[in-house]
Amino acid sequence: MIEAPEKDHALGMEFFLTDSPGCGGILRSSPEDFSVEEVYPDLRYAGGRYLVLEVEKRDWDTHHLIREISRQLRISQKRVGFAGTKDKRAVTRQRMSIMNLEEGDLEKVTLHGLKMKVLGRSNRAVGLGDLRGNNFRIKIMKLECPRPRWSISGITEEISRLGGLPNYFGVQRFGESRPVTHLVGKALVRGNLEDAAFIYLALPFAGELELSRRARGQLWEDRDPALALKAFPEHLRYERAMLNHLVASPEDYAGSFLVLPPNLRRLFVHAYQSYLFNRLLSRRLRSGLPLDRAVLGDVVCFARDGLPDASRTQKATEANLEAVNRLAERRRAFVTLTLLGYQSDLVAGAVGDMEREMLAGEGVTLEGFKVEACSELGSCGARRPALLRCNIIADVEKDVAELQFFLPPGSYATVVLREYMKMDTTTAGDTIITDQP
Repeated sequence: MIEAPEKDHALGMEFFLTDSPGCGGILRSSPEDFSVEEVYPDLRYAGGRYLVLEVEKRDWDTHHLIREISRQLRISQKRVGFAGTKDKRAVTRQRMSIMNLEEGDLEKVTLHGLKMKVLGRSNRAVGLGDLRGNNFRIKIMKLECPRPRWSISGITEEISRLGGLPNYFGVQRFGESRPVTHLVGKALVRGNLEDAAFIYLALPFAGELELSRRARGQLWEDRDPALALKAFPEHLRYERAMLNHLVASPEDYAGSFLVLPPNLRRLFVHAYQSYLFNRLLSRRLRSGLPLDRAVLGDVVCFARDGLPDASRTQKATEANLEAVNRLAERRRAFVTLTLLGYQSDLVAGAVGDMEREMLAGEGVTLEGFKVEACSELGSCGARRPALLRCNIIADVEKDVAELQFFLPPGSYATVVLREYMKMDTTTAGDTIITDQP
């Protein structure tokens, strides 16, 4: 294993699993260099009140696209269903559903970089549970290693030999230019909503636009929402909504979070869970515990249609450990780590000791994940596979590598790319999340 850069360390991703030197490079010179296509089982759309579409978008953030489609159709965004969030600078193909819409109404949508194909109608909206995963085709440009074909081939073979990669949450989970979501979540779990609000609103980062950074820096110093409203640029619409609330209702920090869209306000505690998961995964790697085999106290999940299903779990005990690991060898059982929440059961053994030590070091408790002052921000917890299994096809021409691979929902392409590049992917161009569970 190789130690990761400091920016990765700060997000809990402390290691590269492969020992081969990285090739550097640049991601997404153009949107066409990053292609993502959702993969579904054979679903039949035989009728119902939901119009189901295949949407191909270029250079569109998913949430921004839905907002614009809804505006042109003059409908609520709540009527639009989708299975996964895709980033902006890419060409992506994904499914969406729109409730109570006729096919002819789609003619009202005139947006550049958007194609829509009607697949049929359904009795329910498209959602995350429908999705099997995503196919990626990604180009890394301007490779910096002296023998690119040999180097890329070596990393690919090493990943295959290791059986996969650590299933880290990628940088997008925390914010690429301004990684604060997990810091906000930590303050919420600690019960300090005032700190949480001002971290989100005001903590400045060098990667932001200068105007935004200056406005945040001033608010960080004086904590004056009324003055900040005059300085915050219009494109920071969520921050401005919170500031308006705090001007109208001073010190109502719980209420300030409730003005945010549900998907955004849920992200904070989820991001903190993701950070803790990354740290647990790094601790497991540092201790030498395997990712592909269970040890006493581990919780494994079982395969459904060939993919890990974290809703079906079993503890590894002295009585069943050998049988569980036979299933793991056949890729029918997968070691999981906990996404800590108020319903989490801390496991026994070495892994449980890691969980308890980390909670103590962070100064948080499982009860804190309820966020008593604003329960809508809390999270009960879940489990997630420790190992990201992926079969990668790599092709290299001169200083360009094209990688093709499939990932299950909730996994991150940047986790694969970072092993090839061995650098801070936030400086290598935009990156992408496959889905946010």
